[in-house]
Amino acid sequence: MKLKVLGSSSSGNCYLIEANKDEKLILDAGINFKDVQKELNFNFNGILGVLVTHEHMDHLKYAPNFALNGINVYASKGTFSKLNLVGHRFKIIKALQQFEIGNFIILPFDTQHDAREPLGFLIQYKPTGEKLLYATDTYYIKYKFRKLNYLLIECNYNKNFAKENATNGIINKTRYSRLLESHFSLENVLKFLQANDLTYMKNIILCHLSNENANQEIMKNAVFNQTRNTN
Repeated sequence: MKLKVLGSSSSGNCYLIEANKDEKLILDAGINFKDVQKELNFNFNGILGVLVTHEHMDHLKYAPNFALNGINVYASKGTFSKLNLVGHRFKIIKALQQFEIGNFIILPFDTQHDAREPLGFLIQYKPTGEKLLYATDTYYIKYKFRKLNYLLIECNYNKNFAKENATNGIINKTRYSRLLESHFSLENVLKFLQANDLTYMKNIILCHLSNENANQEIMKNAVFNQTRNTN
């Protein structure tokens, strides 16, 4: 599988999974649809569906555009209720109820975020058995996973950076408290990596990094060292 980042920030999130030219999935629909069109060279052939994690606009906003272009959108009932999205293109899914889109086997799982029925996704491609885990906008992941090959995971902030920014007034206390209760920190990413089977891991992509509370190089080095020690 190939994974392409179309957008990853608080302004908007969208990712492309490609097994081959005829079998692709979109993860989240939070960036301008025109930008997605450009990234895909206005070619939506092979896109079998869009998986949306939760209701916040940096993940959901442009889901209707995909539906209008004949692509099914999959999300929880709570997520769809935010924009009152109904119709045959909007497919309601539930945590821990596995379903299939073409050759993709998808297991949604519940995450911990300030949203209605937020989800993460474990995605397996049947012909190769490869597994990808997508988890974002959650302060904790209570499940463990085996034989993962690809990991697309939020690494929103470093606890020390965020605390210092809150102390210095760069971010207010309300935002700081919400951050701790709704997003994945570097420290929790490292704990997650330690707790899960990385034996078959091929690629880890850190997503949804905060502009103020994250240092990309520090995070990449910490994750590299953690995976090296784990393996």
